[in-house]
Amino acid sequence: MSSKIKILIVDDEPDVLEFIEYNLTREDYDVVKASNGKDALKMAASEKPSLILLDIMMPEMDGIEVCRELRSNNDYDNTIIAFLTARNEDFTQVQGFDVGADDYITKPIKPRLLISRIKALLRRTAADLQNSGQQQFGDLIIDREKFLVFRKGEPINLAKKEFELLQLLTSKPGRVFTRQEIFNDIWGMDVIVGDRTIDVHIRKLREKIGEEYIKTIKGIGYKFDY
Repeated sequence: MSSKIKILIVDDEPDVLEFIEYNLTREDYDVVKASNGKDALKMAASEKPSLILLDIMMPEMDGIEVCRELRSNNDYDNTIIAFLTARNEDFTQVQGFDVGADDYITKPIKPRLLISRIKALLRRTAADLQNSGQQQFGDLIIDREKFLVFRKGEPINLAKKEFELLQLLTSKPGRVFTRQEIFNDIWGMDVIVGDRTIDVHIRKLREKIGEEYIKTIKGIGYKFDY
């Protein structure tokens, strides 16, 4: 399982799908694709993307209908939806925003502008989450105020010490926390625990959130790698 940011592209034109996939993959995003609205809903449910690029004009089920369907489900409250459209009419954009779109990207798509808009949307959403007491790392969402953790939209049941350990490691992603720092912060200097206590909690945490997030630095400690 990848910890990269996952983006779902939905468009009924194969050339457009291939073009966008190529440019997003170059930026190290994890890309999944759908060629119609109905498949997009299935793909969103199974893949839990952080961002969806959604064409408006599609047969059977257009982008407006797909967006409306997604926004009616609380699982997609934090999913970014940006429409792809060649139509610049004001009423189309108003209709899109009314059903919950976050942005518009017009065709023909310019790669540099596309990447810039995507990065801006991701930054804005990350800031919004943080202001609400939440942080997102790939498919992992941590609500520090409510002491909740979600993986791919599903709640994860963590014990108190497991949550505190995850909260410590994610406070500074990429930073190595020594075993002594972890002991002091989570258990306190006056509490006597066994040498394997940290290892057991790390193992249980990995089983619940995924193996790829927490890295062992031999002889030193652990870090949250995102």
